Amino acid sequence: MPKAYWIARVDVTNPEGYQGYVAANGAAFKKYGAKFLVRGGTFEAPEGTPRARNVVLEFADYATAVACYNSPEYAAAKAHRIGAAEADLLIIEGYDGPQP
Repeated sequence: MPKAYWIARVDVTNPEGYQGYVAANGAAFKKYGAKFLVRGGTFEAPEGTPRARNVVLEFADYATAVACYNSPEYAAAKAHRIGAAEADLLIIEGYDGPQP
């Protein structure tokens, strides 16, 4: 079974408010076994419209990634992010088939 990922692109508009989200999201991420693969960091955007912050979280599988997003723990964290950041979030199943 392939792993799954949250891919988030974020522009923080209220850094103080966003800190509430950062402090609160750990409860959901711990409960659902999320692992940060990317959390900020230097990047280049050779195509498309970038946002200032990029995050990739890894989950055991797609169902777990979706359950985390729909959980009461994440809803509580997301409430802090609303009004503090503009974000795009994609939940995607990984690929574990043959490689070229």
